[in-house]
Amino acid sequence: MTRALDVESHDTASEGTAPSRTEEPRLDEVFSFKELARLDEALTMSSRETGLRFTLYVGELGTPTRRHAEELHARSGATPSDAVLIAVSPGQRVVEVVTGAGAARRLPDRACALAVLSMTSSFGAGDLVGGIVNGLRQLSDQAGHPAGLRP
Repeated sequence: MTRALDVESHDTASEGTAPSRTEEPRLDEVFSFKELARLDEALTMSSRETGLRFTLYVGELGTPTRRHAEELHARSGATPSDAVLIAVSPGQRVVEVVTGAGAARRLPDRACALAVLSMTSSFGAGDLVGGIVNGLRQLSDQAGHPAGLRP
């Protein structure tokens, strides 16, 4: 794990990743309306329950995948410190989880690695949406409620 721009990145890419496809299909060609609604609901619930801002990127990451994911995270909104980006590149067979400094205090590397393992297991079975939703659930369960809302 390395640190860049006060961001922790959980890299799952390996030296021997598969070559990427040259042209990524549009999101509305990859996901059905029902799948997009399921992803949106999972992102909304994770953000609402934790007080962290969860974002999702599905598509080509470029190389190195890690740096591109960190750049996406940095541009993901006004407060990247409390943001979590899940970047999935099916063509490259890569999942990156990037957490801002504030989010990293609530989401340790181990929790992110377990969520990625769960996601990749589902991806291997052909369930991209289910894998992302389950990964979001795991991450939000680990992060818990924000300090002001804890019982």
